[in-house]
Amino acid sequence: MRETTTEPITRIGDHINVTHGVVALCEAQPGHPVYAISNGAGGWLDITISSFLSQVKKVAKGLIGLGVEPGDKVAVMSATSYSWAVVDQAIWFAGGISVPIYETSSAHQIAHLLASSEAQLVLIGSDHLRSAVQAGANMVGGKKSGLEIYSIESTADLDEIAANSTNVTNSQLETARTRARADDVATLVYTSGTTGKPKGVEITHRNLVEGAANIVPFAADILGEGESRTLLFLPLAHVLARAVQLICLHRGIQVAHTADTSTLLDDLGTFRPTWLLVVPRVLEKVYHSAAAKASDDGKGAIFEEARKTAVAYSQALQAAADGNGSGPSLALRAKHALFSPLVYSKLRAKLGGEVTHIVSGASPLNPEIAHFFAGIGLPVQEGYGLTESTAPITLNIPGATRIGTVGLPVPGNTVKIAEDGEILLKGPVIFHGYYNRPDETKEAFDDNGFFCTGDLGSLDADGFLSVTGRKKELIVTAGGKNIFPTPLEESVRSDPLVAQTVVVGEGRPFAAALVFPDPEAVSSWAEHNGFGHLSIRDALADEAASHALHAQVQQAVDRANTEVSRAESIRSFALVDAELSIESGHLTPSMKLIRAKVMDDFSDAVEDLYTA
Repeated sequence: MRETTTEPITRIGDHINVTHGVVALCEAQPGHPVYAISNGAGGWLDITISSFLSQVKKVAKGLIGLGVEPGDKVAVMSATSYSWAVVDQAIWFAGGISVPIYETSSAHQIAHLLASSEAQLVLIGSDHLRSAVQAGANMVGGKKSGLEIYSIESTADLDEIAANSTNVTNSQLETARTRARADDVATLVYTSGTTGKPKGVEITHRNLVEGAANIVPFAADILGEGESRTLLFLPLAHVLARAVQLICLHRGIQVAHTADTSTLLDDLGTFRPTWLLVVPRVLEKVYHSAAAKASDDGKGAIFEEARKTAVAYSQALQAAADGNGSGPSLALRAKHALFSPLVYSKLRAKLGGEVTHIVSGASPLNPEIAHFFAGIGLPVQEGYGLTESTAPITLNIPGATRIGTVGLPVPGNTVKIAEDGEILLKGPVIFHGYYNRPDETKEAFDDNGFFCTGDLGSLDADGFLSVTGRKKELIVTAGGKNIFPTPLEESVRSDPLVAQTVVVGEGRPFAAALVFPDPEAVSSWAEHNGFGHLSIRDALADEAASHALHAQVQQAVDRANTEVSRAESIRSFALVDAELSIESGHLTPSMKLIRAKVMDDFSDAVEDLYTA
């Protein structure tokens, strides 16, 4: 199949903008809880839609009082929080355009975004960000040096902004709120910049609202009937988290926020979400941590058998759903039933005990990990999207799930595969253009109006999309063999000892890999295997430990190699004592590799792979 479309469930009028759904929900169910905030004592306080809307209007009036006019850009640099949700809507109520900035951004990155977006003021989530924003503004110079910066860290900070509303009437606010129409820009979201300077993606009110209006009924079995709750912990500066937050508001799903990973498990336990939005790295961490803990407790063999059973159980269910079998055998069902109270229920409890579905996006998920979670009773619905598609444009849904794919098009959208395998997209969620970059906007679309994603993939006979990798990441060896690095990297990274893997080989005689071990996993492994408490450096310096560690990772590489031809296989690898992170500049905030940075910083290690 080369092209597939899911027909739209609904369309929105040209006069609609993001704020209309909030007002409509408040009129219909004023007492409905849409947010929850921590009470500081392990519990949560409900925020009703009427309370939320009242606070939004006050802050919006304050923004107008500060000089924000319709069409003005307001930058927001904050961790994921309830305050972020308030100011996001308040900017729209004031007629403004929001410009999210990751809180991990450097002064140079902030300077680029401020200069490019022409933001009039900046809202920050904590005072420690003020110096970085001011430094960025100073780099831009001119009027930006005197850029106004306001904190949104606390309720008192929001009240301080609202206090500027003295001369702003309800009529002025309503005029500002309703001025934007469906095809006007709602937010300027900058790409993660894995291959160059970030571009400002113009996302319209239609992109957000029509996308939400269609995905809510499409994903109804995930979002749930009646009481539905989710805990957002991904950065709201990322379009995926913000799009999902808006979907929740459209549907009336209660959202709580946390940005502190150290309290995430506690927050999951007290808020008890019914579904979750994650990136694959979160699931990998849960998966590997469970295996490590079982090993430390002397129950490694039990966990491994439980893991194999869960994967086999899910694979049997998938085969039956695809018409290729009758489902799990009686023996497999019996083993699954045995491990359910011993292992699976405890893992479900770690996520709060009430999660029925997990939505995964932003980067590829290893199919074996997806089968594992599905097998323990936590089905993972993988989706696909980009900043330019307002995040989710395809999604696996209950009853139409094919693990290893990223699902079917969300209603109203079309997926097409070009002759060279590039994924092309069209629909109401596709962005308006790149801000102030008309030439690049034109280049991003083909002659038929399809957005050219730069991703490679395929459609199966039923219209499920599979993503192979990025066109720009394709490795061509000296022998002319094309190698897609991502599937190999995912497979190796599924080993608990591996934090990141980077496959190399452009213009080289064969493919090789830099493997970056997980420090905690290596320490636990070393102790369990009788080497004592060792860091990665110590383990690599100890001859016996180094030999055993290399042997363990070799097994992961060998497993990955079984999935490709010999010409595509990883022939050599090096263990690197370094951590690839957002802070180090090697990962984007959505945990994607910035390959050029890795290749630059570890060029000597790459050379060693081919000269050893």
